[in-house]
Amino acid sequence: MPEQRVPAGFLPTDQPDLFFEDNAVGRLKKEIWEASDAEIDAILAEYGIPSPIEWAKKGSYIQTTIRHELEANRRKDDIVFIPVGCTELHGQHTVSAMDTLFVSAIVEGVRRYQVRKGLPAVNLALPPLMYGAHPYHHMGMPGTVVIRENVVRELMIDVMLGLWNDGFRKQIIINNHGQLWVLESAVQQFQKRYQLPGIFRVLDWHRAVREFFRTKERGGAWETNFVHADESETSLGLLLFPEMVDMNAAVDTEGKNYLPDGHFDKSVDPYGRPSRWSEGEGHFAIEIAATPEGVVGKARSAAAYKAKRPMAAILRYLTLVHDEILAAFPAGTVPPTEEVTLRSAAEMEPYLREPLSPGWKPVYGLPQIGQSSDIS
Repeated sequence: MPEQRVPAGFLPTDQPDLFFEDNAVGRLKKEIWEASDAEIDAILAEYGIPSPIEWAKKGSYIQTTIRHELEANRRKDDIVFIPVGCTELHGQHTVSAMDTLFVSAIVEGVRRYQVRKGLPAVNLALPPLMYGAHPYHHMGMPGTVVIRENVVRELMIDVMLGLWNDGFRKQIIINNHGQLWVLESAVQQFQKRYQLPGIFRVLDWHRAVREFFRTKERGGAWETNFVHADESETSLGLLLFPEMVDMNAAVDTEGKNYLPDGHFDKSVDPYGRPSRWSEGEGHFAIEIAATPEGVVGKARSAAAYKAKRPMAAILRYLTLVHDEILAAFPAGTVPPTEEVTLRSAAEMEPYLREPLSPGWKPVYGLPQIGQSSDIS
């Protein structure tokens, strides 16, 4: 193996082309990268992975928590995780809710971890996107329901506003599906329109821990790069909800490209290429023409054990995100109004009070100073 030359401010690994930043995030990732299989299993056990999806379980989500219990918990921890997914064909061997199930399982694991540690529970909002926006090349696929981008954006903006009005002013949207640009737009438009102090973030969970989807030739566990309903996603399904995966029906496919490789990256940006996969169309065949099976990749190579390390990494990372936000802004506090918005602290004071407390005003009465909605 070539000697690794470690840049200043980075941490070495056993791979010559892989470094982790010397900060809390990088140290977390390095720990997961170097952990033994037994240590990874122990981490997953701390988060209760795997466990049945808890959409209808009492107390798991904001919408399934008794109101006075919800309010009491929010006064201790006012961060909310919002998992978003879609309805999309994922081959004959699994289910079209796969993306939504992935993100639900992840945030539920973070919540279980907090509760088991005796800490206030992380607040979860039931997935507002059960269908989702889609890139152009998904058009026409049976089993895939395409929602217009402006509808998805406006829905997410309304969800964010309603949660903010209820005191959840630190909002982390967790995405699994190919709709990141729409969710980014929702966050930007939300703030341009309403100018509210808070923490607002969207992340593709698999891209956040892309190092743990590296292929074998780059020190990882995978035969192929993450694409869709393939080795990676099918492995995640086998780990998280094996009863919804039928490997007897799994197939291997390959997309059809018209231009030389190297310009557009794969799903989790493993190569650092000039463009993300979503930054172009027309240079490859649409899905219904090239991969009508609903699989792009080698689903038959899937195995549950391959998904354990990336799952441990995202669980630990989201716990870190949660803890660092709450350390910087304890429950009931937000970033300084006059530093993160064009509003004054005096104007925002009644809207930032505990909902329904004396002097509180609902945010829906706050005069808009930014851009207005482009749909009625």
